[in-house]
Amino acid sequence: MTNATQTIAEKKQMLVDAILMMERAQVIDFNGHFSCRVPGTDHMLINSGASVRSALTAADIVTIDLDGNLVEGEAVPPMEFHIHAEIYRRRPNVNAVVHTHPLWSTLFSMVGLPVQPVIMQAAVLGEIRTFAKTASINNRPLAQELGDALAEHKVIMLKSHGAVVAAEGILEAFVLGVYLEETAQRQHMAMQIGTPTALTPEQVKVIAGNLWKPHLLRKVWDYHYGILQRA
Repeated sequence: MTNATQTIAEKKQMLVDAILMMERAQVIDFNGHFSCRVPGTDHMLINSGASVRSALTAADIVTIDLDGNLVEGEAVPPMEFHIHAEIYRRRPNVNAVVHTHPLWSTLFSMVGLPVQPVIMQAAVLGEIRTFAKTASINNRPLAQELGDALAEHKVIMLKSHGAVVAAEGILEAFVLGVYLEETAQRQHMAMQIGTPTALTPEQVKVIAGNLWKPHLLRKVWDYHYGILQRA
């Protein structure tokens, strides 16, 4: 096996682990998809549309180009591959994209309430953008609208339809997706007993600088990987 093949194999397994961990954390359900760029190409790795998110294997990861054409694998990509492709076209610094179907943060988009930085981990999310249309992003024009709304930010909530995270790599996208859901859950719970206090912009800046560090992001991954291994 060549080094290049090993790299692709490792990326496939990392995508599998990320999706399995997100499914167990209720960030992804029977839908949702996670992708990463294939270095040096205009291709991406992504879980197939028919893949069972709770029982994923590396065989469920296919390689496609930015137009959705299969490069490697037999199963078709998810209909919303356009989300990933449009972000990769626009933002060369983004190497991983995840479209989640989370429980808690979707409640906020359903009623038009913003998820606020009510816990320290939320500081790394940056400005959480919103996409006002409730739709399957299954064509390029809709994906272009989504790309316009996301702009250069990391996180966007889709009205009544989950969220999209764009990040430097699989690890970073995973952590941001988890942090969005944890923040929404705690905000919702706090709202049942009072008015939660959000971090100030000054606090967000300082805390984000403290928390956006590789070893701390890896700590989140390792925590969820431990849960996956026990399962």
